[in-house]
Amino acid sequence: MKLGEGVEAAIHCAATLASVDGNSTMPGAALAESFGLSSSYLLKHLNVLTASGILESVPGPAGGYRLARAAERITLLDIVLAIEGREPAFRCGEIRRNGPVKIDASAYVKPCGINAAMLKAERAYRAALAEVKLSDIVADYAAEGDPRSFAASCAFVERHQRRQKPSSTNQA
Repeated sequence: MKLGEGVEAAIHCAATLASVDGNSTMPGAALAESFGLSSSYLLKHLNVLTASGILESVPGPAGGYRLARAAERITLLDIVLAIEGREPAFRCGEIRRNGPVKIDASAYVKPCGINAAMLKAERAYRAALAEVKLSDIVADYAAEGDPRSFAASCAFVERHQRRQKPSSTNQA
């Protein structure tokens, strides 16, 4: 199974946004800069995460992105499904019925064993991702990541986050 590059970018951005203070935001351009991505590429993914309710977008000069809910309530599966879609990675096309010898459909009453095995693997994969919360990723990075990398990430967030006025509730 191969996931699109957008999944990695989306998870990293969500983890970064988990570190902004309170209701502060971070501009999409700063998130793109932090991972060496083009803004236009990343904004497509940030917009998908916003539409999925993982992020919220705040308009205006002090606007940007922030988590729409607590990092403890966002799983890796939430992010993967937002970016990749909800369809299973394997989609059985029933090619076993396409050969030169046409057999009546009644010969295919039993589900395809290949499809069954692939769907079982998909369920296990999704269950594993559903167990990992964004807050776990952030906590593990803080506890086990290289201190230099962690300090650089914290400094980047501090430098680029945009603090919102407490009464600001505008959301895009």
